[in-house]
Amino acid sequence: MIDKAYKDWLTELKQKVRSAQLKAAVAVNATLIEFYFDLGRSISEKQTHWGSGFLKQLSQDLRNEFSKMEGFSETNLKYCRLFFHYVHNGPQAGETASTAIRPQPEDELLLSRFKQIPWGHVKLIVNKIKVRDEALFYIEKTIENGWSRNILGIQVEGNLYGRQGKAINNFKHTLPDISSDLAHQLLKDPYQFDFLSLTENYKERELENALVENITKFLLELGSGFAYVGKQVLLKVGEDEFFIDLLFYHLKLRAYIVIELKATDFIPEYAGKLSFYLSAANDLLKHPADNPTIGLLICKNKNSVVAEYALKGIHQPIGVSEYELTKLFPEELKSSLPTIEEIENELKDE
Repeated sequence: MIDKAYKDWLTELKQKVRSAQLKAAVAVNATLIEFYFDLGRSISEKQTHWGSGFLKQLSQDLRNEFSKMEGFSETNLKYCRLFFHYVHNGPQAGETASTAIRPQPEDELLLSRFKQIPWGHVKLIVNKIKVRDEALFYIEKTIENGWSRNILGIQVEGNLYGRQGKAINNFKHTLPDISSDLAHQLLKDPYQFDFLSLTENYKERELENALVENITKFLLELGSGFAYVGKQVLLKVGEDEFFIDLLFYHLKLRAYIVIELKATDFIPEYAGKLSFYLSAANDLLKHPADNPTIGLLICKNKNSVVAEYALKGIHQPIGVSEYELTKLFPEELKSSLPTIEEIENELKDE
C-alpha cells in the first residue's frame, strides 16, 4: 500500500510506538530504583539483628533463585543500603556528610528525582556528592541533557555545580529578566580546558585552533544548547574588517554568543573591544527574531574587581571568565613528543 493516507498513518503509529517504548522504559527504571530503595531499607533493618555478615549469604541466595537477574551481588546490596541511608538520612542543604548526623525524614523530592535516572547514575551521585542541593543539581542536569554515566562523571569531577553561573557579568542591566537569569546560569568560571595539550608559551590562535579541533569536548564544557557557527568570523564595518574569535548560537536563548579568547590576564580594554563586536554582530548577523547577541571573554586570569568596574559602563551583555589548563608541555619537549601518526605506525608494527 503506497497511498499517502497510509504513509501518514504509519508515521504517526511509529511515533506512538516509540513513545510507548520510552514510557515503558521510564516506568521500569522507576520501579527498579524504588525496589532498590526498599531493599536498602529492609537490609538496614535486618542488619541490626544479624550484623553486616549476612549480606554475603543473602547475595548467594538471591542469585541462586534469580540466576538471570543482575543486581544481587554483595556490592550492589551494599549500594542499596547506602542509597536508602542517603535518601532517608542524607546531608541537607549546606551540610556535609560529617555534620548531618541527626535523623531526617525521608526525602520524597530527592527519591522522586532519583527514579528518573538509571541505577548506575544513582550510585555515582551517592558515591561522589555529599550535599543534597548539589545532588539535585546533577540529577536535574542528567534528566535535562540525557547525560550518560561517563558524562555525568566528567561533570562531577569538573565541579560543574561549583562553576555554573559564577562568571562576572552585567546581564541584569543589559538583558530582560528571563534572558538574564538563563544567560547567567549558562556561564561558568573557570572553564576547564584540560582536554587540550598545549606548550607553555602558547598563543591565543593556538588556543583557539585547539578548541575548534576538540569542538565536541569544548561544546560539552560550554554546556547544552550551544551550536558552533565558526571561528575568525568576518565582520565588515565600513571599509574595515574585524574577526570574531569564536561564534556560537544558543538554541534556548535564541541569540548569538561571541567568544573572545585571551591568553593573558583581563584588562578593561578587552571589554570595550568585545562590546564593539556585539554592536556589529547585532547589525550584521542577528535576525530580527533573535535576542541580543551576548559576549563572553575567557581570559587566562582576571581581577574580579577590575572586571566588575570594566563592565559598569558597558551597555552590551558581557560575561568574563577564566580558564584552566592542566596539560601543558614545556616548549623544549614539544619536538620530542611522538605524533599521532607515529604512535599509530608503532602500534601497527607491533
